[in-house]
This record gives sequence, structure tokens and C-alpha cells, in this order.
Amino acid sequence: MNLPEINPDLGGSLEINQEGLVEQAQYIASPNHDARPAPGDISMVVIHNISLPPQQYGGDGVVELFTNSLNPDEHPYYAEIQGLKVSSHFFIRRDGNLLQFVPCTMRAWHAGVSEWRDRQRCNDFSIGIELEGSDFDAFEQGQYSTLNRLLAALVERYPIQDIVGHSDIAPGRKTDPGPHFEWSKIQHKSRINPKI
Repeated sequence: MNLPEINPDLGGSLEINQEGLVEQAQYIASPNHDARPAPGDISMVVIHNISLPPQQYGGDGVVELFTNSLNPDEHPYYAEIQGLKVSSHFFIRRDGNLLQFVPCTMRAWHAGVSEWRDRQRCNDFSIGIELEGSDFDAFEQGQYSTLNRLLAALVERYPIQDIVGHSDIAPGRKTDPGPHFEWSKIQHKSRINPKI
């Protein structure tokens, strides 16, 4: 899958419309979502990292995974995850380019088995943001810039109370966004989990 290179104008603020789409993002619809149990309950952001193949950047693997079009013959790891039905609301590439796969108003399948503040099934009430990266590499400044603009838009539109890592809601099972994610670069510290 060769997608056109789209670099949205991320100068200034991002706008989220009534359908839960960021107007400046490239929207690629993922089938891997469903309705939230309580549509108005969008109170948390979960930050992840992802790269496909692992630790390789710039390809179409993540897009193909989220759209169920990953070819298991292209890489040995793809054969291992064949049939996996996952998605995230957003994906921020290494250059800061922003893609959206699921409207914020819908439930993306990003968190898996998870718990936060005695609430299970974090997909029900969270927004998932995937950063192109891994536990082994530093993230790019452009990614932090886009992430902060996105977080500002989310906090303005929805009653966000917590911004956490995948490892915070699935400890022992998940490690992302990983040791190289710099929480100090997140501007919404009043909403961040207490480890900051």
C-alpha cells in the first residue's frame, strides 16, 4: 500500500469536529472499532509506541495492520500477528505527520486488557495515540510537537482527566511508550499521571 505523503499544516491549533475527526489529519478508516458504552465518557488518553516491522520506520506496516491488510508473507513478524484486529485513534509518524483511523467518538481497539483507577476495559473511555517508534529509540521533536497540539485539542473538546502510557494501564504486559519517551516534553502536566 503506497499512500501519498501528506504533511498536514500543524502550525497553530488542531480542530476536532462533531464526528470526532481532526480536520488537519489524514483520515484512513479502520474497521477495528465499535461504539463506546457511554458515548460522553472520554476521560483518558493512552500513549503507545508502534513500528512495523519492529524498529523499522517509515513504511506502511502500521496502516496495513490497522486496516486489516497486512501481508503475512512480507515479514516473519507479520505472520506472527496475522489476524490481529487492532486500531488506534491516532498515529504520529517520525516526521510529525498525523494520521487518524477511528473517530474519537468511537471505541478504538488499542488498550487490550487494562485497568486505571479501578476501572477496567480502558478502551471504553480512552483515546489511543500511537507514536511511530519503539522502546529502543528516542522520539523525534516533530512527534512531540504534533502530540502536544493533539493533546491540547483533545483536552479542549473532551473531559480528559488523565494522560497515561500503555504501561500504566497494563503493567507487566506492556512497556510502551517506553523508556525513551520524555514525559517532561508534554505540556499538559496538570492532566498527566503522577510520575511526571
